[in-house]
Amino acid sequence: MMMEEEELEFAEDLEAILHLTPEVQLAIEQVFPSQDPLDRADFNAVEYINTLFPTEQSLANIDDVVNKIRLKIRCLDDNIRTVVRGQTNVGQDGRQALEEAQVAIGQLFGKIKDIKDKAEKSEQMVKEITRDIKQLDHAKRHLTTSITTLNHLHMLAGGVDSLEAMTRKRQYGEVANLLQGVVNVLEHFHKYMGIPQIRQLSERVKVAQSELGTQILADFEEAFPAQGSKRAGGPSNVLRDACLVANVLDPRIKQEIIKKFIRQHLSEYMVLFQENQDVAWLDKIDRRYAWIKRQLVDYEEKYGRMFPEEWCMTERIAVEFCHITRTELAKVMRTRAKEIEVKLLLFAIQRTTNFEGLLAKRFSGCTLTDGPGVKKPETPLESTNPFLEDEIGEDGSEMEEDLDRPKKHKAPDNPFHGIISKCFESHLYVYIESQDKNLGEMIDRFVSDFRAQGPPKVGTEDGGAVLPSCADLFVYYKKCMVQCSQLSTGEPMIAFTTIFQKYLREYAWKILSGNLPKTSSNSGGLTIKSLLQEKEGSEAAKFTVEELCLICSILSTAEYCLATTQQLEEKLKEKVDKTLVERINLTGEMDTFSNVISNSIQLLVQDLDAACDPALTAMSKMPWQSVEHVGDQSPYVTSVIMHIKQNVPIIRDNLASTRKYFTQFCIKFTNSFIPKFINHLFRCKTISMVGAEQLLLDTHSLKTVLLDLPSIGSQVVRKAPASYTKIVVKGMTRAEMILKVVMAPHEPSVVFVDNYIKLLADGNPETFQKTLDMKGLKRSEQSSMLELFRQRLPTPPSGTDGGPSLSFSTPTPEQENSRIRKLEKLIKKRL
Repeated sequence: MMMEEEELEFAEDLEAILHLTPEVQLAIEQVFPSQDPLDRADFNAVEYINTLFPTEQSLANIDDVVNKIRLKIRCLDDNIRTVVRGQTNVGQDGRQALEEAQVAIGQLFGKIKDIKDKAEKSEQMVKEITRDIKQLDHAKRHLTTSITTLNHLHMLAGGVDSLEAMTRKRQYGEVANLLQGVVNVLEHFHKYMGIPQIRQLSERVKVAQSELGTQILADFEEAFPAQGSKRAGGPSNVLRDACLVANVLDPRIKQEIIKKFIRQHLSEYMVLFQENQDVAWLDKIDRRYAWIKRQLVDYEEKYGRMFPEEWCMTERIAVEFCHITRTELAKVMRTRAKEIEVKLLLFAIQRTTNFEGLLAKRFSGCTLTDGPGVKKPETPLESTNPFLEDEIGEDGSEMEEDLDRPKKHKAPDNPFHGIISKCFESHLYVYIESQDKNLGEMIDRFVSDFRAQGPPKVGTEDGGAVLPSCADLFVYYKKCMVQCSQLSTGEPMIAFTTIFQKYLREYAWKILSGNLPKTSSNSGGLTIKSLLQEKEGSEAAKFTVEELCLICSILSTAEYCLATTQQLEEKLKEKVDKTLVERINLTGEMDTFSNVISNSIQLLVQDLDAACDPALTAMSKMPWQSVEHVGDQSPYVTSVIMHIKQNVPIIRDNLASTRKYFTQFCIKFTNSFIPKFINHLFRCKTISMVGAEQLLLDTHSLKTVLLDLPSIGSQVVRKAPASYTKIVVKGMTRAEMILKVVMAPHEPSVVFVDNYIKLLADGNPETFQKTLDMKGLKRSEQSSMLELFRQRLPTPPSGTDGGPSLSFSTPTPEQENSRIRKLEKLIKKRL
């Protein structure tokens, strides 16, 4: 007994000590998977015993089970004992292995130290061996440098002597090569300038360069004196070699030579085209360009080989000519500003821009800036020089022809654009005023032509087409825009845009809006008698067919103007300077044309609407209480359909090119006609059951016509737009629901009111009272019905405005069509 208690205490202590964490337990299960219940972490001894002895009869084997468990315990003890004894010598073996490793590391460290000592000894030995070799290398390098320096010094001394001798003899050909070599050699002695002899040689080179520059300038001055004619013998080889020497000298020498030569070469131009000369005026501007063409050809023949190619002398002469010409033209135009006329100004600008284009073909423009330019390879002048082209006669006989000829927009990469023509910008107001006057006269001519020709003829191609004057206006605009962009892309372009805007508005007002037909005040109403006696086609619309065609034509023209104005704005922004793009804005003009379109559509809608008014008025005055039977559609429906069939095909055919605006017309007419039709329905008082059935049949007929309105009278049947169909179905379904409410008995009142709310979904008491008026109820009955109506109205959901409009589920259009067909069958049976 004591032993069992000790075993239990030991087991409890062991369980407390061997409490493992879930992570450790999971690791053990993964390493030593076991299905034995004794190995489970949540082992329960009671459950395990119950498993072994589920019944009392199983207790008979308790001795066997206990023996098996004890045997298993002894096996586990033996295994544990073996493992523990196996771990007895592990610590001693570890310490021995550690000591052996430390001894091995000490031996390895000693060997590494020995290798390092031997390497240092080897390095010292190599240094001692190569010490003499390094000394020899340094001696060789110093000797080579000394020899090279002495050679350079010999070359420099000899070169300076030769340079001075050749300079005195003007042997520029040899001097050019020698001077460059002397300068290159002298660069090697910059660090020896402290030596007097070297400094003396450097001073002699500078003196020689200065003497060469002065001497070369004197030679050019002698060959090309500032006053007098050129030398008869032409350029010499001495001057050609002198230019090669100038390339090596100070760049100011080269610039002075170029400046003096160009000034001398253009001195004749300054005399011939002085401000007081007759040829200096704009009408003789061709002579200026003809003169420079001849001079450039003459230069190529006589002096083309004298100057180095990289000097670009031909281009420099042309550029200097352009600068002088711009200054002189500005001066003469400022003096004689009152004599400048539009044609003369355009003639001068055209000839100038043509000349600038020729310069761009011939030259690269590398001399226009100080940056390096790539020189175009030159081929023989006879085959490529554009200045040798046939010139236009100086009498200006082709001026008018060239002014009318369309001009191409300047190439954006022309470096010479504006080099001369810039001087004309300050005088472009003459051209601007001229275009202002021309456009004003054009608008007046369009007005007079329209009055003389009258509206477009019916049945012709002009009916509903864009007015020809519109195309003429924009073609002229385009021509002016291109011409103006050639003249300037700055402020003058903005001034032209302002003029364009002005006359676009005038065209919209005077030609389009000004010629829209005016609505007449005469209504031409119909009586019931006239409706009954009316024959198809006997009643005309307020606008004649010609007037309808005119409205459609104006609408199409306004649409064309709207689209073209938008394109014009984009083109103007492309051509104007980037800094001025924001000042180009034609939104106001586009809005003006949009208003013309809206007014035209409104006129068409008002005309058809007014034509249908007498029929609707007649409907509201008919005695619907005395209708005895339901027949075909009423005369007023026939009248409405007749007017629709008269107007809509004409409008559709004339708006064939602007289909979207015809759709707008249909939608606006429907939105105007259906509410008006419903208002006239409310005016029909005391409607009998048969009268309501007749009105319901008439409403269905009108609904069918309105659904077919976009394609009525057309051989090609097109499906109406979904947006239009939705409007018609919604509006006419409401009219049908009103008539169904009228047809329903008003007793019992609750059923009638609920039926009204369900069918119309309208919480407005005024509409309900109008419906009661149509039924012919007395005021006393209406009062109780109105009170009941207010009580039966559903409470609007929270968050809404609580207005009279209610959102009830209404019958679908298909259901309503089915009900109408049933009603038609019923009427036919009665007939």
